[in-house]
Amino acid sequence: MDNNYNIGIFDSGFGGLTVLKEIEKVLPDYNYIYLGDNARAPYGNRSFETVYKYTFEAVQKLFDMNCNLIILACNTASAKALRTIQQKDLTQLGTGKRVLGVIRPSTETVEIVSKTKHIGILGTVGTVKSESYVIEIKKMYPHLSVEQEACPMWVPLVENDEYLNEGADYYIKKNIDNLLSKDPKIDTIILGCTHYPLLLKKIKKYTPKGITIVNQGEIVAKSLKDYLFRHPELESKCLKNTERHFFTTDSTEIFDVMGSKFLEKKINSQKITL
Repeated sequence: MDNNYNIGIFDSGFGGLTVLKEIEKVLPDYNYIYLGDNARAPYGNRSFETVYKYTFEAVQKLFDMNCNLIILACNTASAKALRTIQQKDLTQLGTGKRVLGVIRPSTETVEIVSKTKHIGILGTVGTVKSESYVIEIKKMYPHLSVEQEACPMWVPLVENDEYLNEGADYYIKKNIDNLLSKDPKIDTIILGCTHYPLLLKKIKKYTPKGITIVNQGEIVAKSLKDYLFRHPELESKCLKNTERHFFTTDSTEIFDVMGSKFLEKKINSQKITL
């Protein structure tokens, strides 16, 4: 394998492209390979065992594609698979390989941002059921109060290209109202799904003024920059030819159309089998 390597970005579908979009702004020179497991998406309603199996297959594929540093730009994969991959699998795959998630960077910011110390989480059913955000926040900041709200319709609205229509407003307002009714003191809301930035305009419309919305992509991008700074032995081996490659396990035509909306620029993908 080449001594120099790409940075891999994995998601169960399109959502991770919102993370890549922000990473590109902060670290534009690096080479990125994006892999979306669209054929088996969504992951949110699948078991821990299935999500781990699918995620590890994708991680292995990205390692084979010369990505020694991989970002799981998927909240469900980060919640249900990351810990096992980090604690069990990486020790067997050799040195120099890293897999990072999106949950920890997001939780690290809330204590600084929140004045009331009351936090809200909007996420998929799978992410909310896993309680990964609650566990991570309580572990780092036990004095914070955390409430969650599952938003089962939000991802389908995005992936079926209905998110700009008026029908989306009903579900977005409903879930935000539900979350704030659980704790009116919430002043910071984490968008716990990488699809949600496409809904940001409508989310802000139905979120009261004074509440801070934490956008994962921006947080993860800053965290990755800091990680590379703290690990110069890894950073020095990252390829910097500004190359971008996109892979999907499903239709490339659909991926290119939808993916271009997430990334806000034209992309051309290749089909891959896991």
